[in-house]
Amino acid sequence: MSKFAGIIVNNDSIQVDRKFTYKIPQELEDKIQIGHRVKVSFGMGKNLTDGFVVELYDDIREEGIRIKRINSLCDEEPLFNYKDFIVMEYMKEKYLCTYIEIIRLFIPKGVIKGAKHKEKQVVYALRRDIEGTKYDKEPYKKIISIIEENQGAYSKSELNKQYNISLSSINTLIKNGYLTTEDTIINRYNSKEYDEYKERNLTIEQKSVVRDLLNGINPLYLLKGVTGSGKTEVYMHIVKKMLERGKSAILLVPEISLTPQMVERFKGRFGKEVAVFHSRLSDGERFDEWFRVKNGEVKLAVGARSALFLPFDNLGIIIIDEEHENSYKSESNPKYNAKEVAEFMAKLKGFKVLMGTATPSIETYYRVKNREIKLLTLNTRADGAKMPTIEVIDMREELRKNNRSMFSDALKVKLKDVLESGEQAILFLNRRGFSTFVSCRKCGYVFKCNNCDITLTYHANGNFLSCHYCGHKERLSHICPNCKSNYVKYFGVGTEQVELSLKKEFGDVKTLRMDLDTTREKNSFERIYRSFRDGEAQVLIGTQMIAKGLDFPNVTLVGVLAADLSLNLPDYRSPERTYQLLTQVSGRAGRGNKEGTVIIQTYSPDNYSLNYSIKNDYDGFFNKELEVRKAMEYPPFTKIMVINMSSKNEKILIGNIGKVSINLKKMLENTNIDILGPSPCIISKIKEMYRWQILIKGDFSLELANKVRVLVYNITKELAKHIRISIDINPNSLI
Repeated sequence: MSKFAGIIVNNDSIQVDRKFTYKIPQELEDKIQIGHRVKVSFGMGKNLTDGFVVELYDDIREEGIRIKRINSLCDEEPLFNYKDFIVMEYMKEKYLCTYIEIIRLFIPKGVIKGAKHKEKQVVYALRRDIEGTKYDKEPYKKIISIIEENQGAYSKSELNKQYNISLSSINTLIKNGYLTTEDTIINRYNSKEYDEYKERNLTIEQKSVVRDLLNGINPLYLLKGVTGSGKTEVYMHIVKKMLERGKSAILLVPEISLTPQMVERFKGRFGKEVAVFHSRLSDGERFDEWFRVKNGEVKLAVGARSALFLPFDNLGIIIIDEEHENSYKSESNPKYNAKEVAEFMAKLKGFKVLMGTATPSIETYYRVKNREIKLLTLNTRADGAKMPTIEVIDMREELRKNNRSMFSDALKVKLKDVLESGEQAILFLNRRGFSTFVSCRKCGYVFKCNNCDITLTYHANGNFLSCHYCGHKERLSHICPNCKSNYVKYFGVGTEQVELSLKKEFGDVKTLRMDLDTTREKNSFERIYRSFRDGEAQVLIGTQMIAKGLDFPNVTLVGVLAADLSLNLPDYRSPERTYQLLTQVSGRAGRGNKEGTVIIQTYSPDNYSLNYSIKNDYDGFFNKELEVRKAMEYPPFTKIMVINMSSKNEKILIGNIGKVSINLKKMLENTNIDILGPSPCIISKIKEMYRWQILIKGDFSLELANKVRVLVYNITKELAKHIRISIDINPNSLI
């Protein structure tokens, strides 16, 4: 009886996004398993392509069907298992993506490219009985001594460069049997030694959290702890207990910016055998770390969201630090949410998920209130440190006092005190790379869309304001509708400008900048982090990446230069993001023995998210925000699907997104689901590609979402070369 395999081929076309049946050759019947990579003939061409085995069948009806055979097996071991494929099926349905896009998450990129472990030829000592021989002299004695001290550490060329040893002398000793060479694998992962990070005694609150999680029966937990409450120490104690039980653990951090500090702490506590996995590793480094996990050489991984898919055999827990962060949701295909996937995996494979933050996402805390997630709390800072004093500065008053600089008088005074006392300060500017809003600098009025209650965005090309939800446009008025002044300005400033202004105000102050421009190079974030931690600069200026998780005991002042930048983004999540950012960045102050001060500069001092943040009242903010979300029918009460289409040909793009819109309205005409658009995206052109979008809003099912996906691709399939399509449910941003 023949045996068959269901195979996903390594092809990006949506037209071949399904399982293809291949016959298993008799010689491979006892070897092939789910997860094996194989070579198969696909289509009309003669070239072989990679395929991945996802199902095995004992028999099928062969009448009238020509079934190709698997050509060969690529690897001895499968790359994933049956439960992994169940996760893949779940992700395919939920995130409207293809099989191959998901499979690529589970295996390192280098595998498909044919990558192998990197090797080099190193020198070993075989014997050292050179006394009384013609080699009983320098440099031969020196060579043997060095190699015996560093067995297998150096190649011939490395010995030549590092110790100025001649290659001819090395070759002479090899020829005469004193030395030998051997091919060895080079480890490309981080094997750096870190200073010991000693275990600390837990507070009563921390002990309670650890006990409740380890003894609990729930799969999902939220640790809500104020900034500086010692969540990292709790994570470490939980990981230690899991390792003692023979389990593995994964710690997810929201982005590469947090990884260096976490790596430093976890490797300092658990030794160098901690896998590190994130997007800035080279393909070779990711390849080596993946295989270390696959081979059971490490039981703990620290990394960004992609570390979720590392092939651990016996997971005990996945910890998701700063769970509210946007970067747990992928913005490229497949557009998965790491929190949702971790939850599905936990229930399937029987481990626990712990999410930690001082500022939970609205959706997560809503589930806590509905008793879907178990709440654990830390309400006080560890080591008895006090929460910082927070002062709000109304920048409208500064303008009336004729202070037109970006620093309020109060911030200037505090900065002067910090610089004179040898302490450190952080200046935070929540500047995203786009989306300037328009406001009145005299009264604080912000221009919004009457239909959507969303901030209008200024477009310099055409001098108009636009709503990127419903498409409403209006001419920019230079007179404020509220106070009739002519102080209407669009708001925008960058970190580099802050740095220049600071030096102009305070002379030759030592500063560091941490933003997208200064952290492009590999290890640049770690270099800036260590430099500031070691006191090489007094002021750190940065964007969102400095707002989370970083622990600098000598920082006593945090200045938030423009709270309005996040408050007035045209997105329904703006109040939530503002609350989170202000709370997180405020938490960088006063983490050591000295008390901290936070100064928040704003043109909207009466905004509710700002005021709840100042009072550190998350529950008050949550209840208020939930009222707004319910009234406006936003998540968690509904879902939002974004269909984004782009093309170099604007005419083709507009015509086809119009066809999509007409057909969607027919499909959904007897439902309670709203269709908004089509309208241009907030950035209507990127890299010569025009961009338009349709928003679908309502309580729709995944089944309906997949029907929408099929409809969109069917309408545009003849123009697949000209139009790019991106479909996402509840994306990070609707702009």
